[in-house]
Amino acid sequence: MLDKALDQPFGTFAPTPFQARIIGLTRRQPDNWLGRRIAFFLRRLVLAGLDHPLDVAALGQNMRLYPFNNVCEKRILFTPQYFDAAERELIASRAGDDFVFIDIGANVGGYALFVAGIAGSKARILAIEPQPVVFDRLVYNIAANAAGTVKAIACAIMDRDGDFTLFLDDDNRGGASIKTISANDHGTSALTVPAKTLLGLVREENLSHVDALKIDIEGAEDLVLVPFFRDAPRELWPRLIVMEQTSGRWQTDCVALALAKGYRQIATTRMNVVLELAS
Repeated sequence: MLDKALDQPFGTFAPTPFQARIIGLTRRQPDNWLGRRIAFFLRRLVLAGLDHPLDVAALGQNMRLYPFNNVCEKRILFTPQYFDAAERELIASRAGDDFVFIDIGANVGGYALFVAGIAGSKARILAIEPQPVVFDRLVYNIAANAAGTVKAIACAIMDRDGDFTLFLDDDNRGGASIKTISANDHGTSALTVPAKTLLGLVREENLSHVDALKIDIEGAEDLVLVPFFRDAPRELWPRLIVMEQTSGRWQTDCVALALAKGYRQIATTRMNVVLELAS
């Protein structure tokens, strides 16, 4: 379904003065238990009755965000200081000339646009998002920043090329997965999306190396990484991997696999594990 809001120029949905004050307060809260409780309480004042997106600066970029049906967008809008801060800092510390970053499960572009803001003009950033509604939001956010280093690709990444069923959580647009969502989830639907392998993508894009990979695909990370490490030459292995920790849904332990391939675990956060390839 076409989102007519995406036809409007950035700034059309600027927060009201009241909304801007509340958003400013949530963003100033410290990263501790009390700060989070205050921020989560305050954001309800903005979310109550909100039925349109908001145009804001976040993570150093312009973004049109829909906080009422996507947890990721809600986090970026109200509390970007909590949005994978340690993971983003590690990526930023590795960014340099000709930086290549692949974001699998890019959502609306939080990671991809952050990297675009810190990497040079020679960087190459691939933002992979299979869900059409979210992909349209991603494309809009890229255009709102004239982020020429970011290329949005509408597909899933899987263990083989073809069409796959993508299961959607209609209450959280960012919760889509190739693996079946729990029967306890609400508002679940599905659609068919095209998919390709990670190695196929890297070769299609003529990449000679990958500096960093972020992969967050709701428990399907093993379907991507197992065939990639089996088939890809070592020079194409990402030097840094930020991976959502969803081991309960993996058939193969992706962390153990990476460690066996010569990676070392350099960070573990509430949601992710960060691995770096040994020299």
